[in-house]
Amino acid sequence: MINEQDLVRACQRNDRKAQTAFYNMYKGKLMGVCRRYARSKEEAEDIYQEAFVKIFNNIKSLEKPEAVGAWVRKTVIHTAINYYHANLKFQQNTDYETVVLSNDDYPNILATLSSEDLLALIHQLPDGYRMVFNLYVVDGYNHNEIGQMLGISENTSKSQLSRAKELLRKQLKKLGIVSYERIQ
Repeated sequence: MINEQDLVRACQRNDRKAQTAFYNMYKGKLMGVCRRYARSKEEAEDIYQEAFVKIFNNIKSLEKPEAVGAWVRKTVIHTAINYYHANLKFQQNTDYETVVLSNDDYPNILATLSSEDLLALIHQLPDGYRMVFNLYVVDGYNHNEIGQMLGISENTSKSQLSRAKELLRKQLKKLGIVSYERIQ
């Protein structure tokens, strides 16, 4: 079996078999990322395809094959954001100061839900809220970075995250999850 770094080097030489193997190796890992940002499975597939076009067009510039995992993930996330900008608009821009801050138990809640349940809840969020929630809570970007990526203010990012959390809290309550403490 070929290791990931050798596979990257073969892709850098435009080896079609290596590209197919590389594409398939990451599909299972990164389709979930695409699904979180997309509104449908079809959109997620479009984002994934578009990301891999970018990846294969730029893989020759990857100087450290051992860093390929992070590079591919970052490319997929940025492709999802670009897809969002090209196809959607934020539904609301609100000022952060007008929103009551909610607690930050969401990483604990995320641990108690199945990935399918989480995906279903995230898909119910308005587009702008979903993007900010994914970037902040799931992918670990800060509000300044999110603002730069999405072309919004840092306060708008904070506001959209707060509103996303509130909508999720309401959905969790409907599911009977009223305690946001992590189940030990």
